[in-house]
Amino acid sequence: MEAPPDNDVLWARALHFTHHDGSPALQGVSVGVREGEILAVSGPRGSGKTTLLRCLSGMVRPQDGEVWFNSVPVHTMGPLKRERLRRDRFGWIDPAPVLVPELNAWENAALPLMLRGTGRRRAKTAAMEWLDRLDVGGRAARRRPHELRQAERQRVCIARALAVAPAVLFADEPTAPLHRADRAHVLRTLTTAARSHGITVLLATSDARTAALADRTVALLDGRRVRTVHLPPVAETAVATGTPGTPGAEGRAACSLSA
Repeated sequence: MEAPPDNDVLWARALHFTHHDGSPALQGVSVGVREGEILAVSGPRGSGKTTLLRCLSGMVRPQDGEVWFNSVPVHTMGPLKRERLRRDRFGWIDPAPVLVPELNAWENAALPLMLRGTGRRRAKTAAMEWLDRLDVGGRAARRRPHELRQAERQRVCIARALAVAPAVLFADEPTAPLHRADRAHVLRTLTTAARSHGITVLLATSDARTAALADRTVALLDGRRVRTVHLPPVAETAVATGTPGTPGAEGRAACSLSA
């Protein structure tokens, strides 16, 4: 077992994962992420993006391969240690908003902090700061999920992930339920927060414009890293073809496997 490079906060080697139905999700994927880096994991639907994030975050264990966080082997941890790691060091944003229906917006955003033992007043202050930045503060912060629009609920989920000041934030298609105008504001807030707070971000996306905001892009296809991948078209405007390892043009083309 080889320790990761010193400059990588998160590092994985030769990850393999197979779904319950026998279909492969990851086939030998290796990746390293530097501290404070925003890394986009791009590729079409079913390429393994979500599974990679789930393995890297300790949500699931790969069937084979290694995952390291700050030189600690995540792949050898038991379920309780991995759960504690996710609670204390990681943040997660799902593609669709998942909130506790009995709690209002600020209570949902503050919940992970209070589960860590943070006092209610301090947790509320941290939650309200991010809710305000994401335009769901004020009256909206006192509303329950069913009283909010879907875009507002997703912003609450993003505020919840940022309020805990995670070392690593895993964002799985975080703007999928948002309208185009909302996406730009949310992504700007997310990337600005990451850079100003030194948060490492792994951003899974099939949207070329979203991937373009990252420092670097890793492309997946059928569970493997590839040198070139063409993402689905975004909106009505075609995206110009990028350099190898960056998002491609409208439509799809043959992809070459990484060595």
